[in-house]
This record gives sequence, C-alpha cells and structure tokens, in this order.
Amino acid sequence: QVTLVESGGGLVQAGGSLRLSCAASGRAVSAYAMGWFRQAPGKEREFVAAISSNKNTYYSDSVKGRFTISRDNSKNMVFLQMNSLKPEDTAVYYCAAGGYRGSYYNHQLYDYWGRGTQVTVSS
Repeated sequence: QVTLVESGGGLVQAGGSLRLSCAASGRAVSAYAMGWFRQAPGKEREFVAAISSNKNTYYSDSVKGRFTISRDNSKNMVFLQMNSLKPEDTAVYYCAAGGYRGSYYNHQLYDYWGRGTQVTVSS
C-alpha cells in the first residue's frame, strides 16, 4: 500500500509560481509512474503531468512550457513546479501513483491517490 500526501498549494496572483510536493510512504515508488491531476469545481478530473519510472515526462497542452514535473527517488517524492500561473489553473491538485498500463494520461489507470491540495490563482 502506498500513501501519498500533497503539499505546497495556496493562493497566488496570476503570473506567480508555486511548487507542489508529493510525499510517498508505505513502499518505494521508484518503479511507479507518478502523475499530477487536477479538478476544478463542476469539472472532471484532468491530467496535468506525469513522469515515468525512468524520468520521461508528459504534459497536458494547457500546462506545457509552464509546469515541470520531477521526482526524487531517494526521498520518495514527486514535485510539480508551476510557473506563469493563470486563473484557469485554479483547482484541487492530486498526486497519483501506479504501474504503467499503456497510458499516463488516464486517471483510471493509477492505483494510489493523495487527498489533494488547493491551488487558487487570482486575476
């Protein structure tokens, strides 16, 4: 069993930056695909970014060039650096972990989820 805990969310003005962290416990996640998803009120959960076990990275078109996902396997952690934030980035951000099953973009293919951290970007 893997427990994921996100941190680093908050309120920021448009154009600002935040760095989200996801701490994993229970077992090492170095062999897992790790992803970040977000969900805004009234909307479905959407893919933001993912990083494979060998550190290949994947991004949604809406965040490409602004967000960077990384992982530190020695600390069992994953990070999401978010720059040039926009009001439409406002959402609860979730960290997820799972064995790769053909797609990094589908939230249904991840096995473990954190409880989320709120990111609010004011205009």
